[in-house]
Amino acid sequence: MFSARVQTKLCTPKQAAQLSRAVAPLFHTSTLGYPAGTRIGLVASIQHNGSSRSFSTTPVNNFKDFFPAKETEHIRQTPPAWPHHGYTEEEMLTVVPAHRPVKTWGDWIAWKAVRSARWGMDFFTGMSHEQKVDKNNPTTAVDTITPLTEAQWLLRFLFLESIAGVPGMVAGMLRHLHSIRRLKRDNGWIETLLEESYNERMHLLTFMKMCEPGWFMKILLIGAQGVYFNGLFLSYLISPKITHRFVGYLEEEAVHTYTLAIKQIEDGHLPKWADPNFTVPDIAVQYWHMPEGKRSMKDLIYYIRADEACHRGVNHTLSNLNQREDPNPFVSVYKDGQSPPRPALKPQGFEREEVM
Repeated sequence: MFSARVQTKLCTPKQAAQLSRAVAPLFHTSTLGYPAGTRIGLVASIQHNGSSRSFSTTPVNNFKDFFPAKETEHIRQTPPAWPHHGYTEEEMLTVVPAHRPVKTWGDWIAWKAVRSARWGMDFFTGMSHEQKVDKNNPTTAVDTITPLTEAQWLLRFLFLESIAGVPGMVAGMLRHLHSIRRLKRDNGWIETLLEESYNERMHLLTFMKMCEPGWFMKILLIGAQGVYFNGLFLSYLISPKITHRFVGYLEEEAVHTYTLAIKQIEDGHLPKWADPNFTVPDIAVQYWHMPEGKRSMKDLIYYIRADEACHRGVNHTLSNLNQREDPNPFVSVYKDGQSPPRPALKPQGFEREEVM
């Protein structure tokens, strides 16, 4: 296998990528252990209602790197603006699907909006009735009649992460402008919201290193992002509290999605991802500082699920606070010297009296 990393003195990354594409058909397997003619997520067509949709139509030898490294004369590497804070293995393994009960009319609106969004994602990514969990426990049940395939999972991950990076950016932007208009500090909310958006984008970039969406998915993502951004923009202007509750419920769905994927890997339904020769993209290893021996697909999903659990706890907590005056408890220094609360293991978020 030709590697741009070991050939840096012989050719540029762009030339190395072209060379890799030229020799790809000569190999029986791809770099991820998939058959060269059916690299997962690249030429997969999902059957939906008896028809085929071109979620990805790119032949393997035409697969391009969406964000290749830009070679410059002086810069060697650009590290992440927000380095990942990391989790202990215990924290990642302790994360579980959960649901915050609906208590107010605002909670009800947020919950119904999330259920509608979930239905849309299931429909457009071709999820059959047998692949769905018990509808009476949609965010906690993890048993299905028929498991998803690796291709279906990657499509769902791409769709989920492409819109998951929107809420933090919208909320952070509006709070930034609000702080400027009021000539007052924001008390730490902006940074946490923008970091959340950045973290979700890193999830998307990681999955984009593993598959290339086709024309149908690209059009779908453009439409979904347009609707989602404008909807969140208006809802945050009207009620930041309800919007944060909506995002909290959305992150419950994300935690549930990744938990279901982990279970199907453990149950042997996703053999390509359980293959010991499977390796996660370098961008994931560098961002999460994944140690040697802990770089399988299941390990990667553990990291991403822990991130989603953190966003779940943060947004449910922010929804419980005074939106104008309360400081962000997750970056504050407490009077008694205690550490800021850890939201990943608090599925329903912290109540105001617990952190203020």
